[in-house]
Amino acid sequence: MTAARKVNLLDFDREGLRMLFAQIGEKPFRADQVMKWVYHRHVDDFEQMTDLGKALRNKLADVAEIAPARTLLDRHSADGTRKWLLGMDGGNAVETVYIPEPTRGTLCVSSQVGCGLNCRFCSTATQGFNRNLAASEIIGQVWVAAKALGNQPHQLRRITNVVMMGMGEPLLNFDNVVRAMSVMRDDLGFGLANKRVTLSTAGLVPLIDRLSEVSDVSLAVSLHAPNDELRTELVPLNKRYPIAELLAACARYAAKRPRTSITFEYTMMKDVNDRPELARQLVRLMRRLPAKVNLIPFNPFPGAGYQRSEPEVIAAFQKILLEAGVMTMVRRTRGDDIDAACGQLKGQVLDRTRRQAEFRKRIEEATAHAA
Repeated sequence: MTAARKVNLLDFDREGLRMLFAQIGEKPFRADQVMKWVYHRHVDDFEQMTDLGKALRNKLADVAEIAPARTLLDRHSADGTRKWLLGMDGGNAVETVYIPEPTRGTLCVSSQVGCGLNCRFCSTATQGFNRNLAASEIIGQVWVAAKALGNQPHQLRRITNVVMMGMGEPLLNFDNVVRAMSVMRDDLGFGLANKRVTLSTAGLVPLIDRLSEVSDVSLAVSLHAPNDELRTELVPLNKRYPIAELLAACARYAAKRPRTSITFEYTMMKDVNDRPELARQLVRLMRRLPAKVNLIPFNPFPGAGYQRSEPEVIAAFQKILLEAGVMTMVRRTRGDDIDAACGQLKGQVLDRTRRQAEFRKRIEEATAHAA
């Protein structure tokens, strides 16, 4: 007879953990105590939870575990950015990035092993897709980073913001992402304000509406083009949910959150989407709802087929938006010396699609043609 598999406590939000404790005959407040040990003190050994009785510690050790992903690689950039490669099952791995700034520390978290959306300018997309991450594997990324950084939610807050902008499309892993974000925002978890947790999506309209019903996090949209023809080329999902439908969903999301704006991400690619007339088209879109634009200089990767817009071109594009009253920022490129910049994340994906092979074939053909 095989032993029952232990449950990973990182898979539960506060409500779920209280229900689990009730099932094993314990009071709900014991679950609260355990959450504090796990997320405030980064303890993963029940024996160290000294305000729990010996009998409870033994019971928990029999039925449960606290099992974050194992760290395969921990790299430091010259600019202070830090990237972890975290091992999952079967040889898969995902990347998590910490970006320190004078007034904040932002952690970029992955939601899937690879990504199924195939955006043309994203390194993750070239790896194909394997599976969704469990809630424990999502919140476990925050746990690993918080422990490594010495983060303490109510004393020394190294992590002030979390963005679901790593590998994968968060809304395609809806339930696990929502549960993990609940722990990020829980006072017994990482204690982040709603506005300091951001979910970034390529634009799955029905799931944006669903998110508005169950969560109160900030929303970011990977737009990258101001018209359907160009956006469909760059973000194939646009063929299913074109810009008009996407902006309508964003307007519905914003309507439920007064004084909240939607962030639109726009990766600047040379001679692709950086022309002045496209900036003027973008202005017309942004006037429809409370919005701010992040212009992201394209971060190259081998075989990308795109180049970064020149700084003066980006500045001119931003000027058109600002003069039209659209709040616009240029994202500073961080961590590119360790391939940790936006669009460069690339873990280890046992691809269940044909995309890795197709991408390698394109590179080989381009190399042969150049020779």
